[in-house]
Amino acid sequence: MSEALRKAELAREASRVISRAPAAARSRAIEAAAGLIEARAEAICAANAADLRRARAAGMPAPLQDRLLLDGARLGSIASSLREIARQDDPVGRVTGGRTLSSGVRVEQLRVPLGVVAVIYEARPNVTADAFALCLRSGNACVLKGGSAAQDSCEAIVDCCRDALAEAGLPADAAQYVPDDASHSETTALLRANGLVDVLVPRGGASLIRHCVECATVPVIETGTGNCHVYLHEDADVEKAVDIVVNAKCSRPGVCNAAESLLVDACAARRLLPPVLAALSERGVELVGDALAREVASGAGVSMGEATESDWGSEYLDLKMSVACVDGVEAAIAHVNRYGTGHSEAIVSESYAACEAFLAGVDAAAVYANASTRFTDGGVFGLGGEIGISTQKLHARGPMGAEALTTTKYVLRGDGQTR
Repeated sequence: MSEALRKAELAREASRVISRAPAAARSRAIEAAAGLIEARAEAICAANAADLRRARAAGMPAPLQDRLLLDGARLGSIASSLREIARQDDPVGRVTGGRTLSSGVRVEQLRVPLGVVAVIYEARPNVTADAFALCLRSGNACVLKGGSAAQDSCEAIVDCCRDALAEAGLPADAAQYVPDDASHSETTALLRANGLVDVLVPRGGASLIRHCVECATVPVIETGTGNCHVYLHEDADVEKAVDIVVNAKCSRPGVCNAAESLLVDACAARRLLPPVLAALSERGVELVGDALAREVASGAGVSMGEATESDWGSEYLDLKMSVACVDGVEAAIAHVNRYGTGHSEAIVSESYAACEAFLAGVDAAAVYANASTRFTDGGVFGLGGEIGISTQKLHARGPMGAEALTTTKYVLRGDGQTR
């Protein structure tokens, strides 16, 4: 039996205990994990430093190294996130509906755990803690598989989580970590662990997500790549446009809610683009655009290459951005819906009508008017953290907190009724 299946079996056994464990015990375990992560910060950072050395030697791009990095401040944020999740209302057992049938049988619909949640992710060690806490908050066991780039960091954090479960009197096997393997056979085993894994959540780049969706026989919640757009409507305020675009593109270019494409109304391109492009260029952003965008950039003394068809659909995860000029809000909506990945999209405009048209017309998990796409985040949305940002439409969409890791069942109480 593969290591992944062995650990999934252990998680399955533990899930039967976790699903019935009191909310207070699960909260204690999450709080204990936060405390252990803080107490072991020096050791976790040392493990992370080893991961980073290997990443640099392998030529990992700087924005992805930023995703991998853990330091005291980031570990503090992870601990704070866990404590916030521990304080949340427990979704397990929550009544979502009920009625009495004509027969006199009473029906309630309750939220219940999914069971065992598997998460496959890449160089994102913070996912380890978030996934553990959200799974436990929702009464689930978890099987985690991080990429080789974050191996030492993830294992150090999982050790904290397993020790925290034991401290709270809960089975440590509710948190499992599957080491990466060069042949990817362990990944394949998890993808096909029917009867052991109830749902699988991939967190990573397009190739990882596509592989999981195409090859899994267990249910998969597709967490999306982020080809996110910022659209500058003709009525946009210049100062807001500069601030929002720079934040959306430059604050953390390697994350999925970073903007990859800039759209601007052609009739306002000469007013809006020069200051925006100058601000991006000053921050080292490589720009590619259509003919009008390049003409405006040239007049503003900003370098811009020619965009190809593939640029409109690219998630760069780096300091690069495509720029397209469009003919009004409906054309912007059409462009976004054609090339976007259903993640996060934004309009900048002082026109209420234009904002409402964009908000209604764009098909994405999160749509913004006059705010950066960078807000799409479970912690920012008040969920404490996230298991992922779903870009699909069934079961869950957008940042997924604890409630998204539950399903419902009907509980019926009668007094001898028959049909």
